[in-house]
Amino acid sequence: MKQTKNILIVGVGGQGVLLASELLSAVAVEAGLDAKKSEVHGMAQRGGVVSSHVRIGEKVYSPLIPKGEADVILAFEEAEALRWSFFLKPKGTMVVNQYKLVPPIASMKGFDYPQDPVKSIQTKIDRTVLVDAEQIARELGNIRLVNTILLGVVSRFLDIDEAVWKKVIRERVPKGTETLNIEAFSRGRRIS
Repeated sequence: MKQTKNILIVGVGGQGVLLASELLSAVAVEAGLDAKKSEVHGMAQRGGVVSSHVRIGEKVYSPLIPKGEADVILAFEEAEALRWSFFLKPKGTMVVNQYKLVPPIASMKGFDYPQDPVKSIQTKIDRTVLVDAEQIARELGNIRLVNTILLGVVSRFLDIDEAVWKKVIRERVPKGTETLNIEAFSRGRRIS
């Protein structure tokens, strides 16, 4: 991988953003690349915003992705995808989990949850991949598989062998869930 790849992962606390960034970084290192990441937990335990910058390449000096330089934004929630879209480079790819998690503050006066975040994203960004990861996870029998499904989608945009991804997933997911997580990852890789 000659050029550094910038992947911004965003969502809401409890969705698996941090595990996804941990797995992505570990995959890069296993593939012989340098990886740097920076996480913002915020009020994650209370359903607040969580973001993680992951940069991978031959040599990476900073963990932070400059605005307008993300090659991929992986959004676990629709409104967060819209909110962070300004980080995406002009020919970048937005991967959006089709899931709405309206925060409690949305019921307060003066705060509106976007009516149709996906439509707004699609009008701004040509390369948008929509994923109903919750539905796939339910089909597989475990809602906690959303992050490996979404990583499967993202893996298609990075030049790292599929076997490396599967090795890292087997080693890093909770014991007893390895096979299910590999299936979830494979389902994600098949999404176009």
